[in-house]
Amino acid sequence: MSDDWYYVHQLAVLAGFRLIVLANRIGCEDEFQLELHDRLIEGLACAIARLRSIPALERQLANEPDEEGLAAFQLHGEEECFARFRITLLDDLEIDFDTHEYRVNGDEWHYALSADCDGVEISFPRLVALTDAELGTLAPIVRAIRSEVGIGISIARVVYD
Repeated sequence: MSDDWYYVHQLAVLAGFRLIVLANRIGCEDEFQLELHDRLIEGLACAIARLRSIPALERQLANEPDEEGLAAFQLHGEEECFARFRITLLDDLEIDFDTHEYRVNGDEWHYALSADCDGVEISFPRLVALTDAELGTLAPIVRAIRSEVGIGISIARVVYD
C-alpha cells in the first residue's frame, strides 16, 4: 500500500473496529463492561477525528499554495500526535519523581511522602493491568486494535499499597 493511502486505510480500520465494539456492546451484562465498551468507543471516535484531519491537510497542501508553510507544519504536528495517540479506558497515573507527587486521572496532585518516628517513606501507587477474564469479550478486540492500528490502549487500575 502506498503512503498516499496509509491514513485512509487507518481510517477504515478504526471505523471497522468502532463498529465491532458497538456490536459487541450489545452482549454486555454488567455496568463495568458497558463502561469499558463506551470508553473504547469514545476513544476510537477521538482517534478517527484526529486521523480525519491528516488527509484534509494533505488535500489542502496539494490544492493550495502554502508559502508560509503553516499547513505543512500543522500536518507534521497532526501526524506526530496520531503516532503518540493513546486510549485510556480506566485509570491514568502520573508520577513526578522529582517532587514525590502523583495524580490519578488528572485530579489533584498528592504527596507520596510520609514521615513518622521511624523515618520517611515514599509510597507511590501503581497501575495493575486488567486480566483477560475481567475484560471478557473486549480482550481480543483490544489486542487486534493494538496490533493492526498500533494505537496504545491502557486498561489498568490504580492500586495503593
